[in-house]
Amino acid sequence: MLAKERRDFCIGCRKEVEYYLKKKDIKKIIKDKEYSFTITTAICSECGEELSFPGLLDYNIREIDKQYREAEWLVSINDIQKLMSIYKIGKAPLSLALGFGEITITRYLEGQIPSKEYSDVIKTALTSPEYMKKCLFDNRDKISETAFRKAIGAVESTEKLFSISPKMIGVIAYIFNKLEEVTPLMLQKLLYYVQGIYSALYDTPIFEEDCRAWIHGPVYYEVFELFRDFKYNPIDDARFALFNGSKDNLSAEEKEVIDLVVDTFGMYGGKTLEKITHHETPWVNARRGYGDDVKSNEIISKKAITEYFRYIGKQYDLKSEDGLKSYIHSILG
Repeated sequence: MLAKERRDFCIGCRKEVEYYLKKKDIKKIIKDKEYSFTITTAICSECGEELSFPGLLDYNIREIDKQYREAEWLVSINDIQKLMSIYKIGKAPLSLALGFGEITITRYLEGQIPSKEYSDVIKTALTSPEYMKKCLFDNRDKISETAFRKAIGAVESTEKLFSISPKMIGVIAYIFNKLEEVTPLMLQKLLYYVQGIYSALYDTPIFEEDCRAWIHGPVYYEVFELFRDFKYNPIDDARFALFNGSKDNLSAEEKEVIDLVVDTFGMYGGKTLEKITHHETPWVNARRGYGDDVKSNEIISKKAITEYFRYIGKQYDLKSEDGLKSYIHSILG
């Protein structure tokens, strides 16, 4: 609706006019409680009056619904859809698995706002595979065997997310939040640079996972396993909902380093980043004795990564974008 040609009928001008969109703050009383909402308005380009048309009113309703749910910490329709996608389960089986009535989830998807109690159940299932598994087993007799097995299989697959450390999850979540598109290859290299620069600056690794010297550069195996199905495509996974809040567990210093890496190395695609790593001592030394196309699981030690970036830090300012960009340009030419 808002992307179409911006013309509509203005009551004040008594003709069809062009309009522009503007945000406006409003207050509403819901269940005896006052809320502030920001909605989108259409303003006549000629007389400055607000225009009103059905499409815009529907859009405002969705805006208010979203903001109300956020204010009351209630689950969104999008969150429910993510839950169904993550665990490959339909509306009725999900309702029964969570201990609700059979059509409860259907009603919520149609716009009915859940109670805080039911909302919390859905939110917990969305963020905890362990809780979802318990719900499925507790209510196994209420859903079909096919639906149960399919959902349990999805739970077990999702549990792989927790095979990596909380800090690694936090770094990945922060990177996803900063960049619109990230391929598995690009993600691996960004994680390597975050580890290297942080450890050089603060004398400790940011996460505990070991890095391996694979043919296409440094790789964290646990992360590879997590996103291997995306191959060279951008990662788009409903399981990201499980990362909600993880980035908030990072310190200010950790976020600062990730910002630096994303704003410099993150400007390049995975293949270019791979090329850069192939010029760096940690990967080169770990691959010594291996042919270009020979697979290797040699670990690039955290010590080697730290020492290399400390050395680089003597020539380039690792705390500034300009310093990191100069380093990148020195390799790419």
